[in-house]
Amino acid sequence: MSSYKIFYSPYYYADIGETHVFPIRKFELVRDKLLAEGTITTEEIIEPEPVSIEDLCLVHTKDYVTRFIEGKLSEKEIRRLGLPWSKSLVRRSLLATSGTINAAKHALKNNVSSNLAGGTHHAYPDRGEGFCVFNDVAVAIKVLQRDKLAERVLVIDCDVHQGDGTAFIFKDDASVFTFSMHGLKNYPLHKEKSSLDIELEDGTTDDEYLQILEQALPRVFAHSPDTIFYLAGADPYEKDKLGRLKLTKQGLKTRDLMVLTFAKENHVPVVTTMSGGYAIDINDTVEIHANTIRAVKEVFFGQKFHSLTTEISHSETQLGKGV
Repeated sequence: MSSYKIFYSPYYYADIGETHVFPIRKFELVRDKLLAEGTITTEEIIEPEPVSIEDLCLVHTKDYVTRFIEGKLSEKEIRRLGLPWSKSLVRRSLLATSGTINAAKHALKNNVSSNLAGGTHHAYPDRGEGFCVFNDVAVAIKVLQRDKLAERVLVIDCDVHQGDGTAFIFKDDASVFTFSMHGLKNYPLHKEKSSLDIELEDGTTDDEYLQILEQALPRVFAHSPDTIFYLAGADPYEKDKLGRLKLTKQGLKTRDLMVLTFAKENHVPVVTTMSGGYAIDINDTVEIHANTIRAVKEVFFGQKFHSLTTEISHSETQLGKGV
């Protein structure tokens, strides 16, 4: 039986309207694609239970958690969140947060695990923002620390938008190193201060992005973490509606392989979450997220994918030439 586990629930879907910019169907589509091609098996998928209120309140205020669950947020709070409130959104938020907590616990014992959701890094202790209800990664970190499963934690946030909520939550916590590599001129307008922020100009391409990341990884690993949370955002993609960068699918595959290989070589357990992705064609977003799981299988289990290996080799060759 595989030691790799992926956390997913069909209730990661919520009714937010078919025309909403957030592609809520992507979670199911990624799972279906990975299963259909044989990258993962049904035995590797675990459905989480909803996160407890006690765990949520390690990060979020009781007032915010209670009012969100009971549907008592103000119109201004809902506008800031960017998602219409519904009972299905409550269920989804509780399950997705739990998925990251469970993936983190599993990774500590088995080197790697994934949540087919999560990376909701814009949520603050007292509010949700930018399609993020609860900060799942922050909650998972606090649970690991409370339960004495991990002490020092590294967050590698490669979503195109700064992980402002995560940076704020851990701004005075030296045990958590927050690294965010994001668009300089993109949302959020007000940036928080992460442990390390790398801000990218609009139009940044594969080669520049990958060279910057390659140089940054040794710096962030100097934190000597017990575990890593990797937010593998799909939105740096060149055809993303909200991204403004120019990374290709091949470049994003190389990014994933680079981060995961560095984690493995340094013997640090890693948790992958999906974070954002808003491509014009949802199938592009799905493919990019699926590539993250394919990269996990390649790096940690030696499972080869012909198209991925061929395209990655090409990107790495170009990177080595510094073009």
